[in-house]
Amino acid sequence: MSSPGGTYRNMAAMRILVAEDDASIRELLVHHLARDGFIPIEAPDGPTALRLSRGGADLVVLDIGLPGLDGLDITRTLRREGRTTPVVMLTARAEEVDRIVGLELGADDYVVKPFSPREVVARVRAILRRSGLKHDPGPQVLRFGRLEIDDSAREVRVDGVDIGLKPREYALLHALAENVAVAMSRDTLLERVWGYDFDGDERTVDVHVRRLRMKLEEQHGLPACIQTLHGFGYKFSPA
Repeated sequence: MSSPGGTYRNMAAMRILVAEDDASIRELLVHHLARDGFIPIEAPDGPTALRLSRGGADLVVLDIGLPGLDGLDITRTLRREGRTTPVVMLTARAEEVDRIVGLELGADDYVVKPFSPREVVARVRAILRRSGLKHDPGPQVLRFGRLEIDDSAREVRVDGVDIGLKPREYALLHALAENVAVAMSRDTLLERVWGYDFDGDERTVDVHVRRLRMKLEEQHGLPACIQTLHGFGYKFSPA
């Protein structure tokens, strides 16, 4: 955690602030950071981002074009206050001068949209390593009775045996299971599992949910755990 003096302490799971006004991009980054064992916190505007940055984020993923207070001003303020919190800047601007200004103000890295969320997470890990912070993602197995979802092995097991889900089926089940009892819209699931630039439609989610139900419930006798929310999406509700 950073302080005005610039010191850090190790954390089992580090707090990553995602400051982005586009909700779909913000949710996608939050999802991938959480999957990697980080604790994501969110800010939809500049004033909120500055307040949360001062409140103990270990790293800030910061959109330049935030409403209320832009990313350059936030970075300038943090550095003027002596805060050494690492900053990864996000921007739709591709001009070299914008990148140079951000880096000269004290940003640690710069990512131009559109980007891969996995690339952003990889850059977050690299910056934390360079900063001397050790990231421990902790346990990566979700357990619900006979059902186990092992993210490190990317396996779904019933009674200890891998049931061989396809990659999209695995990703969809994991997205639902790590948000127990949380209503997730079809659009959110599309963004988190297929990516925000996916060209398909919501029926893709329905097809994959049907396949999951067949494999979990019909083939392996598990109780129903994926609840349909008509007109909205789905919720993971283990028995």
